[in-house]
Amino acid sequence: MEGEIILVAHTEGLNGLPQECKQTVDLTNGHSNHKPEVNGVAPGHAIIKEHTNGHSLHKPVPISALKQNGLLQSLAAGGDQLKLNTEEVNSEVERAREEWDALESIQPVLPEELAPSPLIPFNEALQHFQTTDLADFLKNIQPTIRRTGLAAITHFLFGPPRLHKELLEERDLVFAIAQCSLDNGQPVHMRVLQTIYKKLTGNRNDCPRLGPHWENVGFQGIDPATDLRGTGFLGLMHTLYLVMDPETLPLARDIYKLSQHPVQNFPFSVMSINMTRIALHALREEVLSKECNRRQQVVAVINDFYAATFLHLYQLWKNEQKTISDSGYVLKEVELFAKKNPKQILRRLEAFLKERRTRIGHQASPDSLSHSNRSPSDRGSSLGTQGTKEGKEMNFTGVCELPAEMEGEARLI
Repeated sequence: MEGEIILVAHTEGLNGLPQECKQTVDLTNGHSNHKPEVNGVAPGHAIIKEHTNGHSLHKPVPISALKQNGLLQSLAAGGDQLKLNTEEVNSEVERAREEWDALESIQPVLPEELAPSPLIPFNEALQHFQTTDLADFLKNIQPTIRRTGLAAITHFLFGPPRLHKELLEERDLVFAIAQCSLDNGQPVHMRVLQTIYKKLTGNRNDCPRLGPHWENVGFQGIDPATDLRGTGFLGLMHTLYLVMDPETLPLARDIYKLSQHPVQNFPFSVMSINMTRIALHALREEVLSKECNRRQQVVAVINDFYAATFLHLYQLWKNEQKTISDSGYVLKEVELFAKKNPKQILRRLEAFLKERRTRIGHQASPDSLSHSNRSPSDRGSSLGTQGTKEGKEMNFTGVCELPAEMEGEARLI
């Protein structure tokens, strides 16, 4: 009798799912034709389910039509090949994930960060203030000490000479700079700060505006601006002058080296600000008027007086083995001596620089010697002449000065 015998068996298929295997036996002339089926479908066909009125219909589809499917290709390759391909896929996914994580960690580099900011000469920084409108600050400056009564008469008769009228504008500019605060939005301000750090530390790259690295050059915290309340931006201008003049740079490095001494250490920048404060007081008390009149300059004279005062402190601190606990006494002693002997202290600076030139003269070229053989007054003249000439052609309509209660010495901690 001809017919079909259907054998149904449940086996575990791919992915651990059970498969219903049917074996169809055709009895024809006593012979059986076995047609194994998987879930009711003959090999070489796939099943498509269609839902019609809530019933699902199975339609066999040739697997050749789905050859583009990567998973079916893996299935066709067999279990071992599927396992191998899965491992390859996992490794590629892991590699892609690592590359993506590395890509996320890369910070974008802005064009301005590709190269460090250039060093700024003192004269360029000075010209910035000469061409800046300082009108709002000129109203508040106090360029001289107000004297009344007998004190005024005594000062007029026996005191130092008055500053020449043609130098008053340049003097007011100095007091204006002393009232300007550090402005993060001014590129010149930032270049001055970066130049000081680079010249003292030897670092070629720019450093962050805020951070503990500023303590390495003698500021008292992460923001140098907090130490400038007594002298304003003039405190940075004087340090810039010290490190950018080729003759005073070795002195700046000697002082900086002493400030790093394990026993005799002191905050370099704060000490420098104190020297600027002494120079400002000397200018206000007209101690420097005679020298300014002689040289017909103000900026150059106060620069050299600042450097000379710093040299005096350096020699006293080093030779007498002072420490930070002696700072208050030493600062008072230096200020009294400098104000009482301005001419003497300036001559000491000139003699010191001349002696240094003599020691290194055999290593210098004739051109560098001709440049370095100038006196401090000549060097100051070269720095201040350009600014002074331009300043007389312009109207310095403003200077910035601090409120009276904020003036005073920068304290050492």
